Amino acid sequence: MADDVTYQVTVNDEEQYSIWPADQDLPLGWKAEGKTGSKEECMAHIREVWTDMRPLSLRRAMGEAAK
Repeated sequence: MADDVTYQVTVNDEEQYSIWPADQDLPLGWKAEGKTGSKEECMAHIREVWTDMRPLSLRRAMGEAAK
């Protein structure tokens, strides 16, 4: 079955990415990142930009510990 839904790339405060149907309200804690398109296009964008899967709070804590 073809997926003709337009999705948007979303990001939360921990800089974790997901996709959400563009015509639906976003869940609390998520905001639109700017990219919209097919599921495949949005997932390809996420693979390109989300290169560090660690949550922002963990990256910060690890950075502080390294100092």
